[in-house]
Amino acid sequence: MKVAPLHRAFLAHPALDSKIVHTGQHYDAKMSDVFFNQLELPEPHYYLGIGGGTHTQQTARIMLAFEEVLAQEKPDWVLVVGDVNSTIACALVAAKMNVPIAHVEAGLRSGDRAMPEEINRVLTDSISDQLFVTEMAGMINLAKEGISDEKIHFVGNVMIDSLVHYRAKAAELELKAIFGNTQYAANREPRTAKSYALITMHRPSNVDNEAGLRHILQIIRDTAAQRPVVFAIHPRTENNFKKFGLYEELEAIADLLLLPPQGYLEFLKLMDNAALIITDSGGIQEETTYLQVPCLTFRDSTERPSTVELGTNILMQDLNPESVHAQVQKILNGEAKKGIIPPLWDGRAAERIADILAVRNSHLAVRHA
Repeated sequence: MKVAPLHRAFLAHPALDSKIVHTGQHYDAKMSDVFFNQLELPEPHYYLGIGGGTHTQQTARIMLAFEEVLAQEKPDWVLVVGDVNSTIACALVAAKMNVPIAHVEAGLRSGDRAMPEEINRVLTDSISDQLFVTEMAGMINLAKEGISDEKIHFVGNVMIDSLVHYRAKAAELELKAIFGNTQYAANREPRTAKSYALITMHRPSNVDNEAGLRHILQIIRDTAAQRPVVFAIHPRTENNFKKFGLYEELEAIADLLLLPPQGYLEFLKLMDNAALIITDSGGIQEETTYLQVPCLTFRDSTERPSTVELGTNILMQDLNPESVHAQVQKILNGEAKKGIIPPLWDGRAAERIADILAVRNSHLAVRHA
């Protein structure tokens, strides 16, 4: 979702030529290949095929494979996005090989160093030469860390670029088609807009223990008593429900529709038509803020504070079914918080990044000459 708008912007810019490297970190076809197809991305110029493993194993394998790519290509820039293991791995290789680094979605901080993503963010920003920021909190964070102002650019959010670009296409999909091939014995079918609550859960702190899963079960039961629930279940979450012997309880909840992982367009359709969303995802906080859909996020902290300060997001710091029930009641009674769209979340962030890189690239060319 972050690379697609950048790819379009680079293609359209006469001063830029880019190549896409897919590390293979997200190796499930349902959660990777379908996104390439729907977001109209070409086949990657390089596919590293890294797959799973521990954080250390994955990062190390990416570094070894990406080093060969850089040795062959000798690029002027390496651009990395987000905060996954691929981000820090490729940035480290570029830094060691003296290739300038551009980091898209820089400056986000949760303050929680127990999150692997937080370590990836901090380290990537510290070695990047150009930092592209999505919200004002990122500007403040980078300034506090002593990063030079000339490296930092407030450009907006490329995730929102994708949403803006594909929202109309997603709107053409029918909910019936998304729900049609699933078993669903609900009394109230969620076939129309704003008739259902949408849930996603995948963070280890929430789904890797029995207590967390039991809380999720109760939250779904309580919510489904008021509005049909659509649960797009992550493979990690599904496996843990089965591991702890709770999957049959999940399936037995009345007015619950379980869906497998969805494509980008299908999930955008589901978000845009939900009455509310319950999640622990970072990106969904941003998308619901733009879509103006109420969102309850289960995180101790958020690296995207604009979604809370300006947007529709409410941070729920623990899986407390009673607290969730109270918030769901308020939302369904028409008392949801009213949010606004943060500055520069206008669908043009990638264009701004392309323009800045083109200028920086001309500076590099002069120095090389």
